[in-house]
Amino acid sequence: MQIIQLRPELHMLLLGFGQAYLWRDSDSLTLIDTGTAGSGADIAAAIESLGLRKEDLHRVIVTHGHNDHYGSAAEVRAWNGAPVMAHRLDAPVIRGEDPGHRPALADWERELWRTLRIDELPPGPPCPVDRELEDGAVLDFGGGAKVVAIPGHTGGSIAIHLPGPGVLFTGDTVANVDKRLMPGVFNEDPGRTVESFRALARLDASLACVGHGEPVTGDVPAALRAASAALPG
Repeated sequence: MQIIQLRPELHMLLLGFGQAYLWRDSDSLTLIDTGTAGSGADIAAAIESLGLRKEDLHRVIVTHGHNDHYGSAAEVRAWNGAPVMAHRLDAPVIRGEDPGHRPALADWERELWRTLRIDELPPGPPCPVDRELEDGAVLDFGGGAKVVAIPGHTGGSIAIHLPGPGVLFTGDTVANVDKRLMPGVFNEDPGRTVESFRALARLDASLACVGHGEPVTGDVPAALRAASAALPG
C-alpha cells in the first residue's frame, strides 16, 4: 500500500488493485471507496499512520457497485458503524441482493479484462447501504459535498463534487493512466459513460480524484473537454 498526500486534508490510498481516498475535516473522516475485499487492514493502517483514528470515520461513500470499490465496505463499516452510502441503483449490488450487470466489452477491452484477471478479483462481502443517494444530494463533509449521478459505467455510478475546495471524485467514469485522460473501461453502457464524462467537464474543479490512475490537477474542466474531443458522439 502507498499513501499519497494530495492536499493537507486529502490522501490517496493505493491498495494494490484500485484506490481509495481519505478526506479529513476537523471533526471527522470520510472514506471514498474501499478497494477490494480484504483491504480493510491496509485502510486502517493508513489512517493510523496519519495520526488519526479509524473510530473517527464518519461515513463511507461508494462511487459504484463494482467489487474493487465496495469490496471492503462491510469490513470498514464494522469498525464503528460508520454509515455506508451509495446510489440507490447500485445499492442492491452492494447489499448482495443483485449480482449486477456484466460490462459491454469492446473487442480491445476483452484482452485487457483477461490481463487484469478481473474475474479473479475477490467478491465483495454483502454490506448494508445505510443511505441511498440521489443526484443532487448534499453530504456533510468538505464544506458541502454534492452527489452527481453519472450513469454508464454502472447504472448507479456517482461523482462527489466539493465546490468549495474544488475537488471532484469521479469513480471509474474517468481514468488517467499513462498520462492519458479517458473514460474508464469495462462500462455497462459505453455511450452513457461518454455522456457522463462530458457532463463532469461542466463542474468547476482544480483536482479530480479518479478511480484508476493519477489525479488530475489544474484546470480539470479544460482537461476533460480536451479529452472529450476525441470521443465518439
